[in-house]
Amino acid sequence: MNAVVDINQNMELAPQTNAAVMPGFNSQGGWELANRIGKAFAASSLVPAQYQNNVANCIVALEMANRMGASPLMVMQNLYIVHGNPGWSSKFLIACFNQSGRFSAMRYEWKDDRSGCRAWAMEKATGEKLIGPEVTVAMANAEGWSTKNGSKWKTMPELMLMYRAAAFFVRTYAPEISMGLQTTEEMQDVVEVGPTGNVTSVTSARKPSVVMPQAKVVDQDTGEIYNKEPDPVVDDAPKKESKEYPAGALATEGERKLIINRTKNNSLDILDLIDRAGLTGMAPNLDGLTKDGFLALRDQLPKAA
Repeated sequence: MNAVVDINQNMELAPQTNAAVMPGFNSQGGWELANRIGKAFAASSLVPAQYQNNVANCIVALEMANRMGASPLMVMQNLYIVHGNPGWSSKFLIACFNQSGRFSAMRYEWKDDRSGCRAWAMEKATGEKLIGPEVTVAMANAEGWSTKNGSKWKTMPELMLMYRAAAFFVRTYAPEISMGLQTTEEMQDVVEVGPTGNVTSVTSARKPSVVMPQAKVVDQDTGEIYNKEPDPVVDDAPKKESKEYPAGALATEGERKLIINRTKNNSLDILDLIDRAGLTGMAPNLDGLTKDGFLALRDQLPKAA
């Protein structure tokens, strides 16, 4: 009988003495495991470009996935970088809310003319109907979300209203789900307006020190083309020769790609790199880069690049 008791006691103690190591920052074993997993993801061609060959980004995504109880690959596929700042796709945020178990599935109430909506859900613990802030087309126009070139507010207003209403609702009633991050649609809609009311550039939570021409980028969530170059402004005033772009031969396509690729591989912000090189007005895709500009950018890269 005593032998049976001893066996049962040993079985109860086994999970404590052989606890599984979880990837993370709290122990040496957890950190080593996180690095091994991060290297595996970084070597994969199935993860988005910002994680390929970038172990640090993979470890951050892994840590966020562990905190959310989600798949690391799912987090990587739905966490986008807009002007150097991370943001969730709206559909991912809605999915996390619906799967949290604390609320009913998110639904929407519309104005009669479909020009505005608000998100709502039932809180299961209390049975209370929770209603989020109303988002309208008039709000989008007043905030400047719909005035930039290529904005899907012009062509898909209902979808954009639902995405924004969902983001407001989650931030109001379940902010822990978003972990303090905005959605990519919110970051793309933050614009800078010039003195005459025209949209001059897209800004982010960390505004660049200079106003840059907007690159053409396709949103993988909505198909939206954002940060599109603004329409040319007609100006009859005599033009002064740009000090940033002295006359000379243009850089080759290979030289442009070299700068862009090395910037990504070193996890640098290309807007900051352009600013430090003194190339005010240069687009992130380096269109019109001269030989002198190429040399100036190359000098700003780490020596090991």
